[in-house]
Amino acid sequence: MPRIVAIQFLTAGKLYDFDAGELELTPGDKVVVETERGLGIGTVLREPVERTEGLPENLVAIRRKATPDDMATQERTRQLEKSAFAFCLKRIMERGMLMKLVRVEYQFDSSKAIFYFTADGRVDFRDLVKDLAHTFHTRIEMRQIGVRDESKMIGGIGICGRELCCSSFLREFQPVSVKMAKEQNLALNPSKISGQCGRLLCCLDYEYETYCCLRKNFPKCGKRVRTPSAAGVIDKINILTGNITLRLDDNKQIIIRRDEILSDSAADALPAPTPPPAAAPSPEPRREQRERRPNQPAASSQTPQQKEEKRQEKASVAAASTAVEAGGPEAQDDQKKQEGRRRNRHRKHGHRRKQGDSPDTGAPTKKTPGA
Repeated sequence: MPRIVAIQFLTAGKLYDFDAGELELTPGDKVVVETERGLGIGTVLREPVERTEGLPENLVAIRRKATPDDMATQERTRQLEKSAFAFCLKRIMERGMLMKLVRVEYQFDSSKAIFYFTADGRVDFRDLVKDLAHTFHTRIEMRQIGVRDESKMIGGIGICGRELCCSSFLREFQPVSVKMAKEQNLALNPSKISGQCGRLLCCLDYEYETYCCLRKNFPKCGKRVRTPSAAGVIDKINILTGNITLRLDDNKQIIIRRDEILSDSAADALPAPTPPPAAAPSPEPRREQRERRPNQPAASSQTPQQKEEKRQEKASVAAASTAVEAGGPEAQDDQKKQEGRRRNRHRKHGHRRKQGDSPDTGAPTKKTPGA
């Protein structure tokens, strides 16, 4: 059964599992291991543990514990890293390259040097690599990293006054959003919620779930609630202390506790609104108004002059019909002419009969050939 031990190569770096074999290891021991990049010296974090499940693929065994000679070799590589960093930085400034050198890392056996840098875009560093290889006589690798990785390698002091989380204990970066700052009632000021790298603070994720769980026990802001002594709208909520700022109807603010809220609605604390008086039923329209034709104007929209003309017209029609009954064909012809004039006079305003239309129906007359 393999004995698995966790090893890190950098402070707050990623953990790797190795087979301890028969070695007796304790946390803090230095060991020499074989990695994908070559030999390296790592630090033991936990004691070896026997495991049968969840074993990594291609498990590599630890070669040996680090000896004083190995530690001296590591110290020489640290000096090479410093000289390589100064030389590379000088060449970058001479060539005016738009890149920022962050760190230089040498392999344990000095067979390879990795130069970490940041840049806004792609950088042509072929000539720089030639200068570095000609000076240090080893393999050169240029690796571009992000701003978060830059802060992790350089380190520093955060706005809280403590060492940066990413360079002290945070091994992996977690996604952080502005929603986390809103949930914790923080000021959305970029200078207050941004870290040294210019991104959102990693610590916004630490208490986010706690705030979400505690907020479930409180009503939402803007909701109207009722207490034994007053009723108002919730203005602010302090999740940690449990205090609720209540704004009353007269804009006065008071502070209450969560257990003082009787209900989440103040409807029962307010007097019931008086229902509006029932509207009187409208009288039934007259039969003449219901049965009037669509093209006939309403009586309420007629002027007194139009009413008088209509009354006189009815009187003349009645007199004409009486004369027709008493007279002969001439009286009937006069009646037809009078009705034709009446139709033309009572057409709707703005719609005159076009030339060629029938005087009775208003429809266009058809012309016969040869007319």
